[in-house]
Amino acid sequence: MSSQPHTVLPWVVRRTRLPLLSLRCVDCRSESASAGEGRFRVNANGKLLDVWLLVRCVSCDRTSKLTVRERAPVRSFDPAELDGYHASDPDLAASTLLDPLFARRNHVTLDWAGAWQLDTPSAWLDEACPVKVEVAFEDPVPVRPERLIAQGLGLSRNEVLHRIKCDIPLRRPTNSGFTFTVMAGA
Repeated sequence: MSSQPHTVLPWVVRRTRLPLLSLRCVDCRSESASAGEGRFRVNANGKLLDVWLLVRCVSCDRTSKLTVRERAPVRSFDPAELDGYHASDPDLAASTLLDPLFARRNHVTLDWAGAWQLDTPSAWLDEACPVKVEVAFEDPVPVRPERLIAQGLGLSRNEVLHRIKCDIPLRRPTNSGFTFTVMAGA
């Protein structure tokens, strides 16, 4: 049997909803908040605008504001972007929430638990090993490759470590695409 993979299969990690935010609520002291559908608030002060993303505590439903832009001149906004803030565009909310500068400015981290899914081809298990798999990420979901592979193949994580050849470390979280090869079981 050849050691070179003869089948290449695509796997895709997709976001199913916006991730939760780890943010302490000032009322109930809960640690998580939701951006829901992603609503913005725009406030004008003369020729300066403030833009906030509204988030809700998952425990007590209290609304808080996270700064997107602060005291920015109206002319510094792209008109389409400003229209998106006024209309609470869901795609703009998702890109804002996934922006690392936004998270750093507001001292929040994203909790991706239950916010993503792995799409795999359904009938690939009939293929002979070795099989090469290319994993692509639509959003920067941080996940440990060994857990992702174990979920996709239905194997234990220990078996993944023995049967998989990968181009990146399996135990270190990643949020970018990678490839791996499934070798025949012993």
